[in-house]
Amino acid sequence: MRSRALLITSAVAGVIMSTPLSSVPAAGQSAREAEIIGFHALCERGDKRACVQFGILIGENRERRDEWRRAHREWFWFEAR
Repeated sequence: MRSRALLITSAVAGVIMSTPLSSVPAAGQSAREAEIIGFHALCERGDKRACVQFGILIGENRERRDEWRRAHREWFWFEAR
């Protein structure tokens, strides 16, 4: 179980580290937002578990959702009108 958590953490860290700096907003990111960005990147590459984790993290942080919706429109593609 610990090895799985370590593997997931390493994968998320790798994705975050490989993300071009131009996609990082000028304002600082919280650790939670960095984690969400990592899961979003993995989800875009086809990792279904990352997609589920991404959705869970978005859902758990309702107070920040409006802020994220403005900053990361690609996360909310399903709400496009």
